[in-house]
Amino acid sequence: MFKNLQKATLIKRYKRFLADVRLDNGETLTIYCPNTGAMTGCAEPGDEVYFSKSDNLKRKYQFTWELTHTKTGHWICIHSQLANKMVAEALEAQQIPALLGYETVKAEVKYGSENSRIDFLLTAVDQPDCYVEVKSCTLLDESFAAGQGFFPDTTSVRGQKHLRELMEMKALGFRAVLVFAVLHSGIRSVKAAAHIDKKYASLFEQAKQAGVEVICYHAPLNTPET
Repeated sequence: MFKNLQKATLIKRYKRFLADVRLDNGETLTIYCPNTGAMTGCAEPGDEVYFSKSDNLKRKYQFTWELTHTKTGHWICIHSQLANKMVAEALEAQQIPALLGYETVKAEVKYGSENSRIDFLLTAVDQPDCYVEVKSCTLLDESFAAGQGFFPDTTSVRGQKHLRELMEMKALGFRAVLVFAVLHSGIRSVKAAAHIDKKYASLFEQAKQAGVEVICYHAPLNTPET
């Protein structure tokens, strides 16, 4: 997945969507940051960053930040939209044991009373439809425990809505699944971040009690080809 990337050193991330990086030859570039979260621990000055180049000449910023290699040796995919792509590939390849046996996989299907779009709708003739919501997890906080990851990394009103929608689907007799796509090589388990978003953590517990299933999928984060 990660091919033809260029390497640089992070100077700083700012205005959420921008980052300044320094190439090995000393040149400084401004690149696009495709992540709306806090990116805690994923954007420390001095970290190695890997970025791609777009062929779209109309783009204001031609380069896109894809990966971080931290000073502690961890690999992190900061391009949050790739979480869905990785999970889609895993579903098609039947690599998620808890989600086997479905005949069709449809992306971005409208559902729920709050006008949402489910990331994936899995269907089969002999079992209830399965609604799968994917969340990208990159927050590692080892002050709690070794390898402990959390979601969200900032208050997530959208994430709260998705938990309510999943509970609604479960109440209607469908299968409802929340997939934490772990995009950080140091994360070994994931919890709801009650210390960051108490409402999300409360809804997360309600969802589990209501029968919403929770799966952690550790996405493949191989060393990129440069």
